[in-house]
Amino acid sequence: MAQTFDVVVIGAGPGGYIAAIRAAQLGYKVACIDEWVGPAGGPAPGGTCTNVGCIPSKALLQSSEHFEHARLHFSEHGISTGSVKIDVAKMVARKDAVVKQNNDGILYLFKKNKVTFFHGRGSFVRAVEGGYEIAVSGAQADMLLGRHIVVATGSRARALPGVAFDEDKILSNVGALRLTSVPKKLAIIGAGVIGLEMGSVWRRLGAEVTILEGLPTFLAAADEQIAKEAKKAFDKQGLKIELGVKVGEVKTSRKGVSIAYTTASGEAATLDADRLIVSIGRVPNTEGLGADKVGLQLDERGAIVVDEQCRTNLPGVWAVGDVVRGPMLAHKAEEEGVAVAERIAGQHPHVDFNTIPWVIYTSPEVAWVGATEQQLKAAGRAYKAGTFPFLANGRARALGDTTGMIKILADAATDQILGVHMVGPMVSELIAEAVVAMEFKASAEDIARICHAHPSLSEATKEAALAVDKRTLNF
Repeated sequence: MAQTFDVVVIGAGPGGYIAAIRAAQLGYKVACIDEWVGPAGGPAPGGTCTNVGCIPSKALLQSSEHFEHARLHFSEHGISTGSVKIDVAKMVARKDAVVKQNNDGILYLFKKNKVTFFHGRGSFVRAVEGGYEIAVSGAQADMLLGRHIVVATGSRARALPGVAFDEDKILSNVGALRLTSVPKKLAIIGAGVIGLEMGSVWRRLGAEVTILEGLPTFLAAADEQIAKEAKKAFDKQGLKIELGVKVGEVKTSRKGVSIAYTTASGEAATLDADRLIVSIGRVPNTEGLGADKVGLQLDERGAIVVDEQCRTNLPGVWAVGDVVRGPMLAHKAEEEGVAVAERIAGQHPHVDFNTIPWVIYTSPEVAWVGATEQQLKAAGRAYKAGTFPFLANGRARALGDTTGMIKILADAATDQILGVHMVGPMVSELIAEAVVAMEFKASAEDIARICHAHPSLSEATKEAALAVDKRTLNF
């Protein structure tokens, strides 16, 4: 006899577990299914983000940044450390402990909110009167009946054609986060978020890192001025980035990996490395979902087709996060998860893709929200721009990190903020002010008139807003 629930969520990543908790808060009987297995064999909810994505990468970025500061910058503060060494095994163990804290935290939240958790793989069996039968296979086999189904199965790394991940020589994000020693030479294909973050981790620890990027421009999705500033910083650090390349044959051997490619100028080249990280995008996880058994519509990429409210072509079936259209970002999935739960309850929430922030957690960090300058030019939109460098910010000077700037774009006539772009220290935190401002349709003048604490990095945001009207006070 199938257990009956008001809402069954398939997947406990950021979109899924948040949808389950919000639905439970709204008074529904909720089940959440997730198959992720932790190192000890138990459940590990949190999806890619918690297990092999956002959380572990930030842990390694933090550890590697501490190491680089101790090795290169502590002396600037009068701190003598002597010979500095890195224990990679201990660093990875700390990363694993951080991941487990987050796994356990989600299980606690399920218990707190009375969400019934099933450890296994969820898939559609058939549509029945009053909902859908969902099979749970694996460690905790069961059969569930759900009136509403929320699919939040996430995504996985895209492999190079004909070159499978072995997580030994050829690594996805999974293998990149599990390296137990520092490779002498590390190759990365793809200069996106994952490529830059993983490249930064292992470069700081001593690897010679080369990133091959197919696009002719660096960080094409970011504002061009900000991207150029970031590239300049990465070049100075020794992170080698080659743009406009065409990757050819990839060969593995006992010694490592050899990548044949053509440079932007058309010359044949070869890159030999100990390890290769492939970060060329991600594909939706819909294999084994049983979409065909109920007629759930997928697109040519294998993603679930949804409307602007995350409704699928089937009544009572919703989908959120990486498995649907839109940016593959954990916080986007969370917002969609909340919105779907509230729509099930008859509410009318809204998720604005234009105010979803983007962050790259390198050093310097890169963050943005809204339109870029090149997008505004292409659209023929009249705008004003204001920038302010961290070089002129007192808190940045005290930190010893004055790299980068903040840039604000505003409508030429109304002064409404259209986009905010940042590169520099802690901009992953500073971008939140810009998101709030854009959500409330603020003008650059609004931010310019708000009192910001001194000394703080956030003053650079205020000064950039002042610069829109050409009246900065400290530069």
